[in-house]
Amino acid sequence: MIARRALLALPSLALPFAARAQGALPGGWPARTVRVIVPFPPGGTTDFIARLVTQRLTTVLGQTFVIENRAGAGGTTGSDVVAKSPPDGYALVISNIASFGVGPSVYRTMPYDSVRDFSHIAVMAEIPSVLAVNVNSPIRTLADFIAAAKARPGQVTVASPGNGTSSHAKQEILKRSAGIDTIHVPYRGSAPMMNDLASGAVDAMITTLVEAGRNDRYRLLAVTSAQRMEGWPDLPTFAELGHPDLIATTWFGLSGPAGMNEGLVNGLNREVLAALALPEIHARLVETGAVPRPLSAAEYSAFIASEVRRWAAVVQAAGIRAD
Repeated sequence: MIARRALLALPSLALPFAARAQGALPGGWPARTVRVIVPFPPGGTTDFIARLVTQRLTTVLGQTFVIENRAGAGGTTGSDVVAKSPPDGYALVISNIASFGVGPSVYRTMPYDSVRDFSHIAVMAEIPSVLAVNVNSPIRTLADFIAAAKARPGQVTVASPGNGTSSHAKQEILKRSAGIDTIHVPYRGSAPMMNDLASGAVDAMITTLVEAGRNDRYRLLAVTSAQRMEGWPDLPTFAELGHPDLIATTWFGLSGPAGMNEGLVNGLNREVLAALALPEIHARLVETGAVPRPLSAAEYSAFIASEVRRWAAVVQAAGIRAD
């Protein structure tokens, strides 16, 4: 799995400046270990990006940022833990398109409001998704995939990391755009989904370019970016193949409970953006298909609100429900 291999290959990042002393942020924060909840299983894109950035925060801020994987309900289970935590900055979450953008419309009841109940700190990366098949599949192009789905309506299986995730929503967009009927196969996270595609248990999957882009077990058919991706010049976009509704990225950021100190939120924003600007981290993201997105904390909050509105329209049109 590319995300796990990339993580294990991370060098010890040589910072271009001396680490600042503990207490550089308001209130002497952090004075103890900071929990960062990844609301998905270990080994996927969310986990990879979280560890990449928190490694640098640990080094610079002088306290350990420990990753805690709390999967379930399309990322909402772990996110809710942070929504209900004290707003002291010691419980943070990797906010993401699934549990913060798509989830509010997919689930009939949500345990939190993804805008009101969080202090949104920074975007860490955005990543396009790909439609991928097993490398040994007779399907070689998006046209082949659509033809196969039309020849076997209701039989071609397409995996996603879970009900109500953005991959699920993108599959529904593709079905509507191409006029096909495929079967959605939800998994509990990316790792089991990717293993099943490699073994031939499912026909295709929609996942991030980070996870599938450098993995020789898969053949990539199309990408959801607006233009072809650097490093994948032969991979066409859905838009150029006649499916402009499939221009969409999967995004990951850092958030905490509502009511966090504004100075702490803005200070953490600066630290995350500084991490993303480091040549070592920037190169690692880009080579795996992720793109840093430097937004202020206020801009990130506004972006999440806009994503909730965007995906509400998609979910309603597709009739997606996760419960």
